[in-house]
Amino acid sequence: MDDYSINRNTSLNQILTNMADSGGFEGRHLANGIGILRKMMDEKNCTRFLSFVGALVSTGNRGIIRDMLKNKMFSCIITTCGALDHDIAKSFSSYYEGDFRLDDQFLLKKDIHRLGNILIPNENYGPLIEAKVQPILQELYDSNKSRSHSLELAPSEILRYIGSHLNESSFLYWAAKNDIPVIVPGIVDGAVGNQIWLFNQSHKDFRIDILKDQTILSEMIFDAKMTGAFMLGGGLSKHHTLWWNQYRGGLDYAVYITTASEWDGSLSGAPVAEAISWGKVTTQAKQVTIHADVSTVLPFIYHGLISK
Repeated sequence: MDDYSINRNTSLNQILTNMADSGGFEGRHLANGIGILRKMMDEKNCTRFLSFVGALVSTGNRGIIRDMLKNKMFSCIITTCGALDHDIAKSFSSYYEGDFRLDDQFLLKKDIHRLGNILIPNENYGPLIEAKVQPILQELYDSNKSRSHSLELAPSEILRYIGSHLNESSFLYWAAKNDIPVIVPGIVDGAVGNQIWLFNQSHKDFRIDILKDQTILSEMIFDAKMTGAFMLGGGLSKHHTLWWNQYRGGLDYAVYITTASEWDGSLSGAPVAEAISWGKVTTQAKQVTIHADVSTVLPFIYHGLISK
């Protein structure tokens, strides 16, 4: 195992490449993860999934997710409703730098939400999302109402329509533009889902059919010759990605980033290797679990992918 030899002329790509020989511990996992993702991207017959937790979109890493979809690096997105909320909110407003140790009672009085060390003025979140989403839903409803007495849409269909009304800073915009389905199994667990429910209260014939998205996933999985996944954080988005891939014998490529511990038996803490026992990752899969904060390492991973 070689020592690092870094000088002022050493490029970031050289450092990332050298991590495979010099990193050790999680540094080596990071290098291996980039290598696996490169192979996954080069595999023309691979259906590629990107899963991520909603909180990540509140950070500047939203731009990386956007660019990955803009560049058509993935075939399908699986995420949470929080990702939709932050994507829409940041399309029309700003979030601000804060601190993990700010006084939350003081922030409440100032009508400011705290998400870790990110500050979100209330007016830039819930009220804004309502003001933007309700007219879009009304337009979607009106454009389809003449064709049917009732309107039942998959969540991904609604999100494609919402995305088409956002600007180019949005990952939903690029997913819609490039026909990449955005699957949100927990669609009602957030502001956007709440707005869909609210719209339904005055339009009882407007309904969500979540099973339609499961059919989309089924068709992708059973048509795929190979599958791979880049999973940013755990929870529902990670589980749903693994869950559907078990029906074809498991993922052929899998890179997972987490800060959670496996010792409590949680899905978020479970390394990719554990999924092999469930048939969700193949025994021959190129796979690695990187124990790190996604917001710290994702910029370096993305650089490693586009600078090869």
